Amino acid sequence: MGELVVWAREAAEQMLADALPVRWRHVQAVAEKAGTVAGLVPDGDAELLIAAAWLHDIGYAADLAVTGLHALDGGRWLRDVGQSMRLASLVAHHSCATFEAAERGLAEVLNSEFEQEESITADALWYSDMTTGPDGRSMDVQARLAEVDQRYGPDHLVTRFWVRARPTLFAAIARVEAVRQPM
Repeated sequence: MGELVVWAREAAEQMLADALPVRWRHVQAVAEKAGTVAGLVPDGDAELLIAAAWLHDIGYAADLAVTGLHALDGGRWLRDVGQSMRLASLVAHHSCATFEAAERGLAEVLNSEFEQEESITADALWYSDMTTGPDGRSMDVQARLAEVDQRYGPDHLVTRFWVRARPTLFAAIARVEAVRQPM
């Protein structure tokens, strides 16, 4: 495990484990899943992917939650503590965050501060997150979205953004699965 991954795990554990134990279980499982797909990403990106998986929900930490958009808050924190803009951007844009940002009136802010990467590395992060339930159980993306819909209810902004984001998410998941299981 590289230095960046060790730092990411320690930072996530310090900010999430005690205060948000269910979220911490999810984060641990996402990082583990990222490790299983890390071989799909270009040379040099495996450590970045796994670090981003450890950090993808860091913006839920009480000390960091400012905007209501955890992806943006996490990306800002990473940038502010001197981590690479690429890592901060992967976290800031993980799992269709642009759609949630639009729902919250923060799309312009998110997109002006962080560039959205379109790569198998970004897709692998989304895959790892969106095929892992809130309690850390592995599940397919359809079951994960059904769980989100049930947890938030039909009128919540999270449910609304996922309705619009599904095609984008499904395309990212399909790209990872196509590389994972070549024809």
